[in-house]
Amino acid sequence: MRRKILTPDIEETRLVKRGFWVKDAAAKELLETVGEAFLTGYAYAVEARRPAEAEERLEQVPARFRGFAYEGAGMGFAILDCLTFGDLRRTREFLRGRGLHHNYMIYVGIGWAMARLPRFLWPADARLDPLLLWLVHDGYGFHQAYFHTRKYVHEQAHETRFRWPAGQDRYAARAIDQGIGRALWFVGGTDVERVTSLIESFPEARRADLYSGTGLAATYAGGADEAELRELRERAGRHAPQLAQGSIFAAEARIRAGLLFPHTEQAAQVLCGTSAQLAAEISHETRPDTQRAAGHQARPGTKLASEAGETGAAAEGRSPAYEVWRQRIADRFHSLGGVTP
Repeated sequence: MRRKILTPDIEETRLVKRGFWVKDAAAKELLETVGEAFLTGYAYAVEARRPAEAEERLEQVPARFRGFAYEGAGMGFAILDCLTFGDLRRTREFLRGRGLHHNYMIYVGIGWAMARLPRFLWPADARLDPLLLWLVHDGYGFHQAYFHTRKYVHEQAHETRFRWPAGQDRYAARAIDQGIGRALWFVGGTDVERVTSLIESFPEARRADLYSGTGLAATYAGGADEAELRELRERAGRHAPQLAQGSIFAAEARIRAGLLFPHTEQAAQVLCGTSAQLAAEISHETRPDTQRAAGHQARPGTKLASEAGETGAAAEGRSPAYEVWRQRIADRFHSLGGVTP
């Protein structure tokens, strides 16, 4: 009954229904299969009595698309938790099980849930990892660009007053843009010319985050051959480090879950100039040591906002640890022979 009531219609993921660009039959099949896998995972979650029950079914999803199913399940458990004021109980249990290997995807799924729920039902950010909670915004941004394409892509709506977490509106808008950039890979049907033209229609200040999201999607989902990936890197220009950063995140997510496929290896080689395995190691090496606070300054030796006794609006303008992580990865891109912006 919960599945029947809560699960979105599969037709909502069809490219023609969404009005997305169709590059060719193979790209269309790929992107629609991703959507199907997401909804399958969502359905497994909302009808499960416990996360472990859903996990058994999720593990049967074809490996290439299993991560998307876990993302959908993250949305499903978050929806159930928020509707029942469950304090993310099911979601956190899911993250302690097999979902631990798909934690990035599950956090993105929580963002999908928030996009579908009224704000008074949104979870408290204190219940989430302060480093990874920005992936929630990524998921929210993807959802909005995917389902409200005219407003968020063509009219370029900008979420500058997101108010979650408190006092971090400025960076929340950037993290949402990273999700919008990821969605552009779908909106543009994996067609590099179409996708980059969409990115370049946005204000310059937003393009770095958009390219980061696109790099993540091109690497995790795939859909482009080597020549197209080289074109993507060339079109990114001075934003190539951010494109590589997104690609590195995707490579780590794939390897962490044991779901490395040739398309991810190829994307890492082209967009990052290194193997997917080394890309994942870079992500691990550059990850901030502390997760005790949502933000700190990017300059070496500065304190976290919480250590300085600052919270809420007082911390606005500082770079969250998540952004410091992204900057470190982008900086490493240069040592791999990247293009200097």
